[in-house]
Amino acid sequence: MLSDEQRAIITATVPALRAHGETITRVFYRQMLGDHPELLNYFNPANQRGDGAQARSLAASVLTYAEHIGRLDRLGGMVERIATKHVSLEIKAEHYPIVGKYLLGAITEVLGEAATPAILDAWGAAYGQLADIMIGREAALYAEAAAQPNGWAGFKPFRVTRRVTESEVMASFHLVPADGSAPPAFRPGQYVSVRVRPPYHPHEQIRQYSLSAAPDGVSYRISVKREDAPPDVPGAPAGLVSTFLHAAIGAGDMLDIHTPLGDFVLDDAGEDPVVLISGGAGITAVLSMLEHLVTRTNRPVVFLHAARGRAYHAFGERMRELATVRAGVRVRIFYEEESRGDRPGVDHDQVGRITAGAIRANLPAGNPAFYYCGPIGFMTATEVALDSLGVPVNRRHSEAFAPDPSFAIAAE
Repeated sequence: MLSDEQRAIITATVPALRAHGETITRVFYRQMLGDHPELLNYFNPANQRGDGAQARSLAASVLTYAEHIGRLDRLGGMVERIATKHVSLEIKAEHYPIVGKYLLGAITEVLGEAATPAILDAWGAAYGQLADIMIGREAALYAEAAAQPNGWAGFKPFRVTRRVTESEVMASFHLVPADGSAPPAFRPGQYVSVRVRPPYHPHEQIRQYSLSAAPDGVSYRISVKREDAPPDVPGAPAGLVSTFLHAAIGAGDMLDIHTPLGDFVLDDAGEDPVVLISGGAGITAVLSMLEHLVTRTNRPVVFLHAARGRAYHAFGERMRELATVRAGVRVRIFYEEESRGDRPGVDHDQVGRITAGAIRANLPAGNPAFYYCGPIGFMTATEVALDSLGVPVNRRHSEAFAPDPSFAIAAE
């Protein structure tokens, strides 16, 4: 347990974390992965390069923890999101002492003489407290995953029964357990982890992909956007796993799959209207929600989707089909760019981005809940739009398709 004096020290270090947090986490990753290359099996190398997305995300979570050190009950959202991600990667209790050692080492290196013994003792105790919280929640998630009907521990072989091209950059993979069993149920919005060893790569790689169809008790479907190297960033790599899946995996191939996880899930208890908003590949997490809402509830639903253009627009026909299943369902498609041959009202409804005005114009009556998913830039713009519309935080549910640089909403 942290003493009152140690809590006070942690609170007092918040300004230093704001100023140096990302530097500390960069040093942490460099030193830890340099000494323990086996841990590269758990990390996406792209997030360790370039803009330092993983370092920023870790810095944000450490800062949030420090800011809430005297009111840990308010960290539930952050703890749950990190715990589910850790379980999807098979992070175990024995990894926590390694992380603690290198985190304290990075604090010492970056802060220098300012890292007094009292500060290091306080942060050692604070890390131990957080580790206990995370290990306990993750142990419960591991137990739940294995104990559920048809559940399992770790990764399990699944066979690809069908591969479908959804757009120029996205393909779907339909998966069934190789042992002939039925897959466990999941909640719309959740994801599975896929573990592969790309050719000529020294480490296994694990990626999370949303389950892009509503549960059917027979199979899973994941839809993977191929991440090509950006042409405007010299030397930037292509997505290691997504390009491998697109190039090498088809019907009959096997993939190692983890049980479904994720806290970005549809609340199925109420009758309130729902507004779904997705950008690009974010549709993969939101589409299963749309299918479930349309076919298994009578709740009013509005679905707003943004795509670069028709060539990048996946599931267009399915979205239009779902809009005709019953009354109370509205689908609006926004293309950033209109191409020759695009059919307004068929391929898309509007040219431009999803703005606050566009959301306002399509709001259903009542007090809707908002679910939105997409890349970081899209998510930031959506947050700003919802702020301007006065949407309360407790009506918002979101997931970014990148390491999350801010846990403010989850913590508050």
